[in-house]
Amino acid sequence: MNAPRKKASTDEAAPAAADHDDAAPGSLTDADIYDDIVRAIQDHRLLPGTKLVEAKLGEVFGVSRTRIRQVLVRLAHVQLVTLSHNRGATVAQPSAEEAREVFEVRRLLEPTLLQRFIARAKPADIKRLADCIDAEEAARMRGDRHQAVRLSGEFHQLIAAGAAHATLDRVFNELVSRTSLILMTYGAVEPTLLRPQGGSQARWLDGCSCRDHRGLLAAIRQRDAQLAEQRMDDHLRHLESSLCFNQSAPASTDLGAVLRPTGTTG
Repeated sequence: MNAPRKKASTDEAAPAAADHDDAAPGSLTDADIYDDIVRAIQDHRLLPGTKLVEAKLGEVFGVSRTRIRQVLVRLAHVQLVTLSHNRGATVAQPSAEEAREVFEVRRLLEPTLLQRFIARAKPADIKRLADCIDAEEAARMRGDRHQAVRLSGEFHQLIAAGAAHATLDRVFNELVSRTSLILMTYGAVEPTLLRPQGGSQARWLDGCSCRDHRGLLAAIRQRDAQLAEQRMDDHLRHLESSLCFNQSAPASTDLGAVLRPTGTTG
């Protein structure tokens, strides 16, 4: 959605040592690098199992391996990266059990966020949700699948932000990133309808349905918390039921192709 974006990072949940940014003025900070990697995961550009080679990431971002290592530790802290003595760092591949747990927690958490959002939402907040859905549909129409996926998750993040509960918001944003990993790992493989050239196979990219989101938005506009909660629960259960736990993992990704090139600061 083209609404003002919140930071993708969950800095408050990271180890205190990660808060020290020694970047030179005008260069990328550790927070910039962290947020870029999180966004690449949320956009389905950085796939589960991808090796995060410190030297390669250092080249991509134009920083030292020491700083990359600090960022990877922070990502591991929120379960987006797996650190192994033998394999180094890889993008996390959630197990089927972890996938079910994430959806269970979301079903517990999002009704509370909805209640708080509906109680506090101003017309501008509701308009941001509507604009988000419109932007997602436009992205799907033009074949911009990464933008569509990002906006799909951001709809939920706008509700969490508008609920004005800092602790739940921080936890929820971690769940959104982990949901992206789950959809990339277990989403059904279908011919994509989003690429104009067609014919290729891709992971199930719909994620959240625009139709489901419009139904939620209608309940929010009516200030009907009970109806909104039921529609959110149905929506999350539909997402979970669409997962396929008996298929091969997606192919890994070239880091340089999906992350910020060296020297880019904006």
